[in-house]
Amino acid sequence: MRNTLSAALALGATISAPAYAGAPVWSVNKAASHLGFGVAVNNQGVKGEFRRWDAQIAFDPKALNQSRVSATIEMGSAVTGEATRDQSLPTADWFNTAAFPRATFTATSFKDLGGGRYQAIGDLTIRGVRRPVVLPFTLKITGKSAQMQGSLTINRGLFGVGQGQWKGAEMVAANVQINVTINATHP
Repeated sequence: MRNTLSAALALGATISAPAYAGAPVWSVNKAASHLGFGVAVNNQGVKGEFRRWDAQIAFDPKALNQSRVSATIEMGSAVTGEATRDQSLPTADWFNTAAFPRATFTATSFKDLGGGRYQAIGDLTIRGVRRPVVLPFTLKITGKSAQMQGSLTINRGLFGVGQGQWKGAEMVAANVQINVTINATHP
């Protein structure tokens, strides 16, 4: 479960990007944004979040080829609300924050699906393992404000999250859902 939470948090937490010509740079309102994850542990749903992350976003729906997103997630900031579980998340069995303190997500291309729906195509890196991912999201821009909501499911095992007795999916499901809500503005 901890591995699943880590992966989910890592993904949601790594949204940031440098400025690119043609795409406005968005400032994330972290108090109104959220990077969370969900996983089944012993067949019961567990939700968590990453409390520390940073994102740089340069995005324009009319200039997707000039848009970029890059995010960094502090894996040691993962919490689920259960003390024993939260204490184990940073350990070598799960996120191994001593060796891999951060996860990253870098989106280098985007696809417009119509109706305010998009896909961010890029790489997610957790525990030093980089894998290609596609993050579907919705985006609503009103003036200089934007709200993005996205969700994707990853297999924690592909990132090495869950070692030893936690490697299998008997107690903690292999699939972890990562949920991202970003509220941002630009000048």
